[in-house]
Amino acid sequence: MPHGALVPQHYRPAVYWEARARRFAAHGEGLAAVCSYGMPHFYNRLIHLCQRRALAPWLRVGAGTRVLDVGCGVGRWSRLLASCGAQVTGVDLSPTMIAEAERRARACGVASRCRFLVQDSSALDVEGPFDLILCVTVLQHMLDVGALRSALRRIALQLAPGGRLVVLEAAPARVANRCNTPVFRARHRRFYLRLFGECGLRLCELRGVDPAPFKTWLLPHLPRLPRALSLAALGLATALSAPIDACFGRLAPRRSWHAVFVLQHASGD
Repeated sequence: MPHGALVPQHYRPAVYWEARARRFAAHGEGLAAVCSYGMPHFYNRLIHLCQRRALAPWLRVGAGTRVLDVGCGVGRWSRLLASCGAQVTGVDLSPTMIAEAERRARACGVASRCRFLVQDSSALDVEGPFDLILCVTVLQHMLDVGALRSALRRIALQLAPGGRLVVLEAAPARVANRCNTPVFRARHRRFYLRLFGECGLRLCELRGVDPAPFKTWLLPHLPRLPRALSLAALGLATALSAPIDACFGRLAPRRSWHAVFVLQHASGD
C-alpha cells in the first residue's frame, strides 16, 4: 500500500469508507476520499481526469434523464449529470459522503435535481427504473463475491428497458494481482464478463481507460521506497502516463488496467 494508506486488519466496508470520508471528503475536490488513498493530489487528479474522459459519452445526457449513481461518493458524477438536466439519485455506504455530496450539490446549484441516500449497493432499494446507471470503481472494493453478485443483480433490476448500465472498474485483460490490497481487487476482465451474464446483462461496448503501464509497474514497490524517492518516482510515472492515457485510453481496452463496460438487459427489454 502507498505511504500513509490505511490498512485495516479486518475490512468492514461501511466502517472503512466512513473513516475515509470523515478524513478527506470535505477537502478540495474530495478526490482522496474516492480515488487512491494515501496518494498525492496530482496522482488522484490524473485518475479523475482519465475516468472523466473515458466516461464522457455517458456524462452528456438529456434533460429529464433518470440516473442512478451507485457509490456516488462526494457526488462528482452526480453533479455533472444534474448540470445537464438529469434527475439523479446517488447512493453510498457512508453518511459523511452523502452529506458532502448534498453540500456540494447545493453549492453548484443542482440540489433540486439530486437525491442522495445512504445505502449498501448489495441491499439496494431505490425507486427506479433508471435510464442510466453509473457504477464507478465500486465493485472492485467488494471483496465478498456473494455481496458483489447481489449488488449487481439489484443494480440490474433498477435498469429501465433500453437503459444503459455503465461500469468502470479495475479489470485487466491479463492476470495482475500485484496491486491488490486488503480493500481492493483487480479482477480479471473475464470474471466481470461472466458475472454480467449471470446477472442478465449483455455487453454493448467495451472501452479502455489507462493503457500506460508505468503506474501499475511502480505501485507494488512504493511501500518499500523512502518517502521522497517514492514521490519522485510517482511523479515521473504520472507524467509519463498522462499523455498516453489521454490520447489512447479509450482506444486501447486490451492494454488498459481499468475498463468501461456498457451494458443492457440481455433480453433487450
